[in-house]
Amino acid sequence: MEMHQVRYFLAVCEAENFTRAAESCNVSQPSLTKAVQKLEEEFGGPLFHRERNRTILTELGRRVHPHIVTLSEASAAAKLDASGYFTEEAATIRLGVMSTIAPARMIGFLTRLREEVPALDLELREATGDELIEAMREGVLDVALLALPSLPEALHAMPLYDERYVIAFPEGHAFANRNAVALDALAGIDYLKRVHCEFTEHFEAMGQARPLGVNVRYSSEREDWVQAMVVAGMGCTIMPEFLPAITGIGTRPLAEPEVARTVSLVTMAGRRHGAALAAMVRLAKRYPWPGER
Repeated sequence: MEMHQVRYFLAVCEAENFTRAAESCNVSQPSLTKAVQKLEEEFGGPLFHRERNRTILTELGRRVHPHIVTLSEASAAAKLDASGYFTEEAATIRLGVMSTIAPARMIGFLTRLREEVPALDLELREATGDELIEAMREGVLDVALLALPSLPEALHAMPLYDERYVIAFPEGHAFANRNAVALDALAGIDYLKRVHCEFTEHFEAMGQARPLGVNVRYSSEREDWVQAMVVAGMGCTIMPEFLPAITGIGTRPLAEPEVARTVSLVTMAGRRHGAALAAMVRLAKRYPWPGER
């Protein structure tokens, strides 16, 4: 396997089209197609197939994809190590973060990243998962912290840690007397709705389609206001277990069923990493995440 084959393979994964992949790699389509075909001969089967207007990975392609991504990242890391230290121009990371990912969970990691990349210039953007994915496709973001039940094949996700969903409630609430709260027990409670909350996606991904039956009284796009309203006694809400940041919030795990999610560091497959981003990815691989997978 040659590195240009790796680059072409990942470009097709990202573009989902051979013509666009060839354009992004600045090669002719026949040259790119021939390189991919040689790769398929090496692996012993087709890596892509056409589905309507898209070119997507076959089962074999999905199996080898993470290994090819690893080769690409290793090559980039080797070049980076050979080039010496970081420069100011190479130290920018544009990071997208879903609003329900706990900032406190990232403190130790960011501290280590700053130590390893002293010239780091971090630009952080908070948005919904879908908005962050689109920003990555458009090249507005370099990397994102996402926790969604599924991601497009053009993205490469590195799982960091798992966390359960919990029911959050104010002090003195009856839920405090339970070790866990069955989902059916939420029927009729006053509920604080987090706009763009991804919990429903995880719930439905488990094959659960029944409504929660809660009494939605208040809603907000801002996580700090949702938590403030919980403490004020205005209702309960479902949130990831590591998210509560305001004193006075009680939580219990959801049960029957238990719902969990995986927080991942997500990059575009095949897109070249800058020096700082390459360092971030390498650190994420070896960092001892609390409660990691």
